[in-house]
Amino acid sequence: SGIHIMDLSKTVPMLHQVLVQVRDTIAQGGRVLFVGTKRQAAQPIADAAQRSAQYYMNHRWLGGTLTNWTTVSKSIKRLRELDEVLGGKDQTGLTKKELLNIDRERDKLQRALGGIANMGGLPSLMFVIDTNKEAIAIKEAKKLGIPVAAVVDTNCDPDLIDFPFPGNDDAARAISLYCNLIADAVLDGLAESSAGLGFDIGESESMEGLVEADVAEADASAAS
Repeated sequence: SGIHIMDLSKTVPMLHQVLVQVRDTIAQGGRVLFVGTKRQAAQPIADAAQRSAQYYMNHRWLGGTLTNWTTVSKSIKRLRELDEVLGGKDQTGLTKKELLNIDRERDKLQRALGGIANMGGLPSLMFVIDTNKEAIAIKEAKKLGIPVAAVVDTNCDPDLIDFPFPGNDDAARAISLYCNLIADAVLDGLAESSAGLGFDIGESESMEGLVEADVAEADASAAS
């Protein structure tokens, strides 16, 4: 009658494989890009990526984000320049209209690229919510040899995904669960990397403190 029932005995072990892959990727110094631009996925994607000090695209996937990284890097550089202008104390040379236009341009770039502004290069693994909606992102990842992990709903093709697990990609609570589990796996990988190598693998200096705080928060939650 048009109703699909997921078999959790298949979902759970396949999801576990995805989490292990994410943890191992991070422990080896890799980076994860969270991708989910549908309305109910946008906030969970951003929250999970920020909590685990990784990167995300949650507004709209721009064609060529990965395959044309040189051009994207120029846009990210422009975003940083606008941030400096608006964050600077000396704006006496700009009119109110000019400041308003700069603010609008900055907001537009922030929505589109803010989640990958500090990525510095291609990710090691991509985690995707809704493989149909993010088909372009998956195609770019496959072209560049970037592994893709994703929840695969009943209307999705699992053959396109390197590490799939069956599940609902529409329910907000389900999406939040997936994102939080991936973020926890990232934190496990960061903790394992730090313990084994004796240093933080964050790409930027600012990330070091963020990662340490997130790991401490996760440890505190586990202890309670």
